[in-house]
Amino acid sequence: MFKGSIVAIITPFKKGKVDEQTLAKLIEWHIKNGTDGIVPCGSTGEASTLSYKEHRRVIELTVEIVNGRVPVVAGTGSNSTDEAVMLTGYAKKAGADGALLVTPYYNKPSPEGQYRHYEKIAKEVDIPIILYNVPSRTGISMTPETVARLSKVENIVAIKEAAGSLDQVSQILSLCDITVLSGDDSLTLPMMAVGATGVISVVANIIPKDIHDMTKAFMDKDLDNARKLHFKNLSLIKAMFMETNPVPVKTAMQLMGLAGGELRLPLCEMSKDNQAKLKKTLEEYELI
Repeated sequence: MFKGSIVAIITPFKKGKVDEQTLAKLIEWHIKNGTDGIVPCGSTGEASTLSYKEHRRVIELTVEIVNGRVPVVAGTGSNSTDEAVMLTGYAKKAGADGALLVTPYYNKPSPEGQYRHYEKIAKEVDIPIILYNVPSRTGISMTPETVARLSKVENIVAIKEAAGSLDQVSQILSLCDITVLSGDDSLTLPMMAVGATGVISVVANIIPKDIHDMTKAFMDKDLDNARKLHFKNLSLIKAMFMETNPVPVKTAMQLMGLAGGELRLPLCEMSKDNQAKLKKTLEEYELI
């Protein structure tokens, strides 16, 4: 179920509120351009600044608009296990096809604590669960051994791996047969080469067709085209991480006329120098 180009979609804001009309348009645009799945309320969706009411509404709206055409995987992670259970319950009730749960951040649990966190959520909410390992944001990484142990829990089915390490992916897949999705846009193709099935992507917010086409080309064994698209998109991917995600991608979408660039504090607009660099990159890609 979880393969290809899955977009970690932004949450558009307008005058401090979720811009539901723009979110609906973006979802339709993604499906039209071949996006294979939608992740609302992830890091790119600024979930950490959404109220519970907003979080629930964004998930419900996404499921409603997608209407079964592609999988919806709701971001429901937290560093509080009980809160993660609650949010994952929202996703289940709304009809999401899965839940993406980030490794508990700040409190930095041990491997045993990580295991118990995910095990409890999986046992309390019957929904396919995707683990999410992103040590650059959480301050702690999941070991391949912990991932392999969690893969034995019935409804833990995949991991979004964003440690930036092909060794990590290789070790995970050598220990178990869990589905691996890239969490680093620049490493999607190399990760697929060692067994990943696709990506949960930031850059797909602005080039959905290219990311879909690259993952599909690899799965169709058209390696030349997959490599061509990988190299074509590298500079644009780097531009998406000039500042903290989702600041650059939201700025790019504003420049492209796809959505407003409004962010929520503590995130704020890009520096003028980086905005100029981003605009130049978008012009080179003929996106503006």
